[in-house]
Amino acid sequence: MNVLVTRRLLPGVLDPLRRWAVDVWEGEGPMPRSELTKRVADVDGLLCMLTDRIDAELLAAAPRLRVVSQMAVGVDNVDLGACTARGIPVGHTPGVLTETTADTAWALLAAATRRIPEGHDHVRGGHWGPWDPGLLLGGDLWDTTLGIVGLGRIGSAVARRARGFSMRVLYTGPRRKPHLEARLRVTYRELDDLLAESDHVVLTAPLTPETRHLIGRDALRRMRPDATLVNVARGGLVDHEALYEALIEGWIGRAALDVTEPEPIPGDHPLVGLPNCLIIPHLGSASERTRRAMAELAVANLERGLRGEPLVHCANPEVEHP
Repeated sequence: MNVLVTRRLLPGVLDPLRRWAVDVWEGEGPMPRSELTKRVADVDGLLCMLTDRIDAELLAAAPRLRVVSQMAVGVDNVDLGACTARGIPVGHTPGVLTETTADTAWALLAAATRRIPEGHDHVRGGHWGPWDPGLLLGGDLWDTTLGIVGLGRIGSAVARRARGFSMRVLYTGPRRKPHLEARLRVTYRELDDLLAESDHVVLTAPLTPETRHLIGRDALRRMRPDATLVNVARGGLVDHEALYEALIEGWIGRAALDVTEPEPIPGDHPLVGLPNCLIIPHLGSASERTRRAMAELAVANLERGLRGEPLVHCANPEVEHP
């Protein structure tokens, strides 16, 4: 059987696949669409990244494809319906990146709220003078209200960390989760109420047609004028034109983004130049330990699919359990 891997991975991760013919894209950056379409023609297993679009057109070019394994939690780049129609299970990697991504959310929240990047630039620019009681005053984390949009694995991990800051924690989502409320000490709110009551809002929801641009002009206007918005989920949750307007007009205080739309965001995008908008290049799960665990899980999903066994984590389980 033939396997295609669309990016180079950490050393040793692909060793379990060596019994098969493994083709790895060695180029810089994502595999070009034309190259991907050409190379899947005789492929039985595909290990892909969130930068690869797996749609009906690509599947049509891959008549032998038996399993798709994505090295990511979200699968918004994969047409699950088309894969299911072909009987192709789609693996993904939830769980292993939860804690690291929650750490990143808190790093962004603290850095933006306390204006750490601005302070760093202040020093590097040679502007640090005598102590000034009004210099770069930011917000607080302790004894404030945190709103979490999407109380899944990562949202729950973010909530657990809030205890150390004596925070009141609110959450929202498509449904209440009473079984988590007592354990995590969180309270359910409808989105509009959560936005109005929260000093900080962290987005950890999946990107779906229903959540695309969930945070638009109306949502941003409901937030507090000194609020911090953090997104570690998917860039499409936020309307970036509305966010720019909100930041320059003072509807909210600041934003910190690990993900953007488009991604990568151009260096000349208006948001990039704002002092109250911190943007990093999708580093949510970027620890060596976590990225290795993600790759190993993606390989395990691929192996199982090639052997006709249930995947460790399958995004379209109806294929495995019709």
